[in-house]
Amino acid sequence: MIMSMSALRERSAHSQLTPGESLLAYATVVPAKSAKGIGIGASLANHMVNSVGAESGGAGSIAAGMPPTSGALLMRVTDQRVGLVQPLDGTPVWEVPRAWVTRVERRPRTQLMARFRLHYADGSWLAFLTMRRRTVEQFRSLIG
Repeated sequence: MIMSMSALRERSAHSQLTPGESLLAYATVVPAKSAKGIGIGASLANHMVNSVGAESGGAGSIAAGMPPTSGALLMRVTDQRVGLVQPLDGTPVWEVPRAWVTRVERRPRTQLMARFRLHYADGSWLAFLTMRRRTVEQFRSLIG
C-alpha cells in the first residue's frame, strides 16, 4: 500500500516523541538561510533570502545552534519541544525545549511564500518560509 504524502508527514511529525509528549502542530517549512530561488535572478534571490533577515544571534546563541540544512523540513510543536524533523522519516534535525521559544513573528510575505521568525529566549531568532499563512497563525496561537 502506498502512503500519501500527508500521511507520511503526519507519521514523521509523530516520530520519536517521548512517552506522554503531545504533538500540537506541524507544517512544512524551509529555513530562510537555506532557501533556494528558481528561475532568472535565482543567484541574487538566493543571496538576498539567505543573508538578509535569515537569522540573528551571535556564536553561542540558540539560533546559531541550528545546523546547516537544505530543502523543506517539518517544523513540529509539542508540549515539550519546538523543532525540525525530516519529512520522510521523522529524524530530528534540530530541536529546542519549548520554553526556549518565546514568540512567532509574522513577516512580510515573499511573492510565493509566507515568512515568519521564531524568537528565542536569548534574543536570537531564525526566519522560516512556508506555503500557507495559516501555518504561521497556528504556530503563533500555540507559542505566542
